[in-house]
Amino acid sequence: MPHLSLDIADHVATICLNNGPQNRLAEQMIDELEDALTTLAKGNARAVLLRADGDDFSFGGDIVPWDGMSSEALRSLFERYMNAFNRFERMPCPVVAAVQGLCFGGGLELALRADIVFAGESARFGHPEQTLGIATMLGGIYRVAQSAGRFLAAEWAFTSQQVPAATMERFGLVNRVVPDVKLLEEAHAFAVRLARGPTRAHAAHKALLRTWASGGVDAADHAMFDIAMPLFETQDAKAGLTSAINAAKAGTPRPVVEFKGR
Repeated sequence: MPHLSLDIADHVATICLNNGPQNRLAEQMIDELEDALTTLAKGNARAVLLRADGDDFSFGGDIVPWDGMSSEALRSLFERYMNAFNRFERMPCPVVAAVQGLCFGGGLELALRADIVFAGESARFGHPEQTLGIATMLGGIYRVAQSAGRFLAAEWAFTSQQVPAATMERFGLVNRVVPDVKLLEEAHAFAVRLARGPTRAHAAHKALLRTWASGGVDAADHAMFDIAMPLFETQDAKAGLTSAINAAKAGTPRPVVEFKGR
């Protein structure tokens, strides 16, 4: 049975975790995530919705197969996870995650790769790795630190406490907390909105944010024009600028532009 599904409709790709009941991230799921990313790279999706079936988003990695594995084999496995997660994070189109129930370990580290995170009111997040005597193996602690700061990231990783969605929102790790029954509806609507936007400009903003995250403001300033100037040659920018200039000359409201993603 598949552990993950991919569906594309109206330029929105939905990646759904469906390895119930806990949506554990097994090696099969990583294989299927890599296949999905390859499909998306060849397709025309302009936004991605990451979601999960069931009551919980994910309990994290499937640890049962780790029994008896050598440290070399475990490292190889974790590197595969990291590579797949980083491919997901570096997708050029916007990614919206919809998180319900428990979101732990590798599940949290996957959700943190999204650009926008919607969480149901009952959602809880955490790093259970400390209870196993290991570290957050897929970049969880420092991605939390990037938004919430070093001290809070350390506390959450050291204690494995379950952090409510409202707290995650307060510290910038979740964009919106919505009623559980409206989670998928609102997250999907937001993904549809992004898919109708200027796709190439979204990709440029993602690239600038990655540059800033790795090198700070100076690095982003240095890369700015190489990343952003090609947008002026896109159909979307030409249509957007022309409509805005014509409206300014005529003294009329700026019309809504139907971007094509080109």
